[in-house]
Amino acid sequence: MYLVYADEKGNVYEHPELFAVARNGDILTEILEEELIPLPEGATLVSLPDTLPIGMDPESGEMVKLDGYTAVGALVPQGITRLLLPGYVKSNKESKLPLFGYSAVVWKDDRFWVAGRASDDIYKWDPLNFPMDELKKRVENTLELFPQNRILQHLSHCALEYECLTASNNFFHRWEGSLPVSYTCNAGCYGCISEQPEDSGFPSPQTRMNFKPTEDELVEVMLHHLQTPDSIISFGQGCEGEPSTMASIIVPAMRRVREQTDMGFININTNAGLTDHIKGIVDAGLDLMRVSIISAIDEHYNAYYRPRNYTLENVARSAEYASSKGVYTSINYLCFPGVFDREEEMEAMIDFIRRTGIKLIQLRNLNIDPESYLSMIPKAQGEVFGMKQAIEIYQEELPDVVIGSFTHIPPEELRRRKNMA
Repeated sequence: MYLVYADEKGNVYEHPELFAVARNGDILTEILEEELIPLPEGATLVSLPDTLPIGMDPESGEMVKLDGYTAVGALVPQGITRLLLPGYVKSNKESKLPLFGYSAVVWKDDRFWVAGRASDDIYKWDPLNFPMDELKKRVENTLELFPQNRILQHLSHCALEYECLTASNNFFHRWEGSLPVSYTCNAGCYGCISEQPEDSGFPSPQTRMNFKPTEDELVEVMLHHLQTPDSIISFGQGCEGEPSTMASIIVPAMRRVREQTDMGFININTNAGLTDHIKGIVDAGLDLMRVSIISAIDEHYNAYYRPRNYTLENVARSAEYASSKGVYTSINYLCFPGVFDREEEMEAMIDFIRRTGIKLIQLRNLNIDPESYLSMIPKAQGEVFGMKQAIEIYQEELPDVVIGSFTHIPPEELRRRKNMA
């Protein structure tokens, strides 16, 4: 397994002698064969600005920096969980990497490989299933049908400019579609992809919505999308804040929709901090709830989410309530090699999942500058297992919990609704 690196023009090379190494958190480590998969279709190789690549001399075992070059990582498609970070050191300690999830990449057997694991079926999230020419026509047709709907106008930008697949589904009229609703948030996430303070040093890759939708606009989008048994409409997107802050319009809109149709599933992606608001949304007919979380340890959770007027205990109570009312609950678990696999992190999260009745763990790669993240969270207190072994421990400890990457529909409920249709 040989080192992959880039020159200043972005040309990528494999080193003829140095072996590739990777990072698990801030620890340099060798890469095991069992941690590698061929570079997935849809993955992108990127150079990491202001870094120096590190390889290992196979004879001496010494680590070698390549001056004058930059490290290379892979951005893997959704559904692929990264197991290791690229091996590098920063040439400029003040520089921050853009908000992406960088995976270790190597050259072996005349091809690129990444340290990763296929965690879910990526068919519905394969960019090849979203041809741009057809999407443009569908966007145009949909906006002609709903010329006054500002949500759909906003989603057209997300679909065409950001190539957001969830937004695109609104126009392809299938699978899981977006319903952004909130321009405000009750958290100040360190790695927020839609809003960053001007002095953060992180450029936001998306623009947050800047208007408050009407109840009628929500109903229009929901009824347009919920027309097949397996359709999903989802509050809580990357282009908005926390959707439950808009419970005052979500709740009546959901009730109006459920008075007209039982078709499809209503989902919310939420930090679940506003427990009373979540209870109201659940009682209005919510089917699925995905709770965004990075840790079940208060100090770690608070350092990343920076919650405003809520605590991790509120999150747990919201998830407990939803589960008790028959909502299919999942966690959107933001994963970072060297942290996700810490002994104390795993123990706390397994207890959280058991307490709250979570049915699905959606593994999502945390998009962040590694040094910034590691500097603000607690240091490891116990053993660090490695991502692959950690996931296997979750499977063993939680045999009834599904481990994937995407929103799943409970199969028995889908069968029931198909029979009704």
